[in-house]
Amino acid sequence: MEFAVRLTPPLKAAAAVAVLLAATACGSSGTGSSASTGLNPPDLKAQSKLGRTEGQVNLIAWAGYVEDGSNDPKVDWVGDFEKQTGCQVNSKVAASSDEMVKLMKTGQYDAVSASGDASLRLIASGDAAPVNTGLVPNYKNVFSGLKKGAWNSVKGQMYGIPHGRGANLLMYNTEKVSPAPTSWSAVFDDAPANKGHVTAYDSPIYIADAALYLKATKPELKIKDPYALDQKQFDAAVDLLKKQSANVGEYWSDYLKEISAFKSGDSVVGTTWQVIANLTADEGAKVKAFVPEEGSTGWSDTWMVSAKAKHPNCAYKWMDWIISPKVNAQVAEYFGEAPANSEACRYTSDKSFCDTYHATDESYWKNIAFWNTPIEQCLDGRTDVKCVPYAKWVQAWTEIKG
Repeated sequence: MEFAVRLTPPLKAAAAVAVLLAATACGSSGTGSSASTGLNPPDLKAQSKLGRTEGQVNLIAWAGYVEDGSNDPKVDWVGDFEKQTGCQVNSKVAASSDEMVKLMKTGQYDAVSASGDASLRLIASGDAAPVNTGLVPNYKNVFSGLKKGAWNSVKGQMYGIPHGRGANLLMYNTEKVSPAPTSWSAVFDDAPANKGHVTAYDSPIYIADAALYLKATKPELKIKDPYALDQKQFDAAVDLLKKQSANVGEYWSDYLKEISAFKSGDSVVGTTWQVIANLTADEGAKVKAFVPEEGSTGWSDTWMVSAKAKHPNCAYKWMDWIISPKVNAQVAEYFGEAPANSEACRYTSDKSFCDTYHATDESYWKNIAFWNTPIEQCLDGRTDVKCVPYAKWVQAWTEIKG
């Protein structure tokens, strides 16, 4: 099942990887592991100490996360890692979270940069091992909002090392949308005002955006977590999206197409990411992007170690390296996301980068409900009902788009 489509490294778009990536994840904002209620993973133990490195490490990653200079000679954070650790990096770019899960099950890979839907699946199946954060020195500087999240931990036990994060924003054309919107109602209840020029994210996980809006506007539905929807709540979100579809001109997954649509005026309001908003403005479009009053959904990726890792010591070395301040700054700037390491902002080439991406503003992230994996055991802790699992989200998304 495909989740979200993750863009290629936007700051190097022409030279970088051509694949658009499916991301997957989700989680409630700042709720810690409480949202993992009902998830009982196999009783695996975290590695207790580091041994001698094994000479290589096999990684599965999103494009732009394991750059070795082959896409751009100036973009290489693998070479120095190999020199310093003696761990030769072998990486495979995955096009979706489903592919990541499938590859991890083979036991041929040591670590993966999993997004939220993949991470909980890997934890539940026993394919991802608990992580001893004490063996990752740079973990101490990871932003608190990324630690013990609903998408990367269970009952206080971390199952990975956070890599970065981003929010899903509302973007609008300041010349064609008036008055200036403050709410997601601009793409839902008020969407008819811009019929045919509304754009929405092309992914089943977008159902959570509708649920987030209903959480604020229909309190009688009692939605606590946009990724934990019982049948009634889920049906309400789907119905809202079916109504929205009549006003949608385009569902986007390719960020270049979204930029083009806002430049031409084909799209005037819809969901976006900060990096897309920046690039759209750079292209001359009159746009603004922000987190609406209801909050937003968002994504956070986590490096996870395989329970069958043949090179676990090199995997731990890699996790520490990729979130070290200078490297994490490079990756974040190249990919277009807020870094995980609180010290990284000192090393970005664009000194305003972390302000633009709200990297250090934890109050900002408290309004972001990070992607998570919808499962039957309700992630909000309810035990008197079953929640709608992700497979049903996929089916519903096909119906929504017609």
